[in-house]
Amino acid sequence: MLPILAGVVVISLSGVMMPGPMFAVTVAKSYQTAWAGTQLATGHAIIEIPLILLIYFGFGQFFQNTTVQLVLSLLGGGMIIWLGISMFRLRTEAVQRGKEMPYSAFTAGILTTLLNPLFLLWWATAGSMLVMKFLDFGTTGLIVFILVHWLCDLAWLSFVSILIHRTKALWRRRVQEGVFMICSLLLIGFGGWFLVSGIRLVV
Repeated sequence: MLPILAGVVVISLSGVMMPGPMFAVTVAKSYQTAWAGTQLATGHAIIEIPLILLIYFGFGQFFQNTTVQLVLSLLGGGMIIWLGISMFRLRTEAVQRGKEMPYSAFTAGILTTLLNPLFLLWWATAGSMLVMKFLDFGTTGLIVFILVHWLCDLAWLSFVSILIHRTKALWRRRVQEGVFMICSLLLIGFGGWFLVSGIRLVV
């Protein structure tokens, strides 16, 4: 099992370290608390673990359905754009007054996971191949797989949030506002990409 777990660690870290909606929110939320990454990873797990279980029990093909992908792309794209717009509007107040965005890091972890069609599609394809490798190890193997994968998410996001929170005092306000702006534009960009990807499925 160890060689397979090593592969899970490499693939998991490469996925979570890739810039995306969840990473952008982690950066922004880290200004308020060093626990943002931990909270996001926990919210992420609320969606990811049941999804892994569904795939383990043979429901992976459901997420490959074109209609399902279209609905997820439209809903997900719209919600992530809303998250980005909210962050953009509050960028100055968040830096100068420490004002929180209208959603917690835990909620953001759930939303950026549930509403990310690429995340769901990845688990239904490449991710399902990883899950299938643990079928021979039974329930114990599945539990170990889930823990190892989630710990990779937790370690990286926690590292990012702690680093940003502890060094934010060294950054000028304009730099901090610039980071918020970049993160919000990333969210809006990803949301737009999800919308276009969904529309292309039926065009």
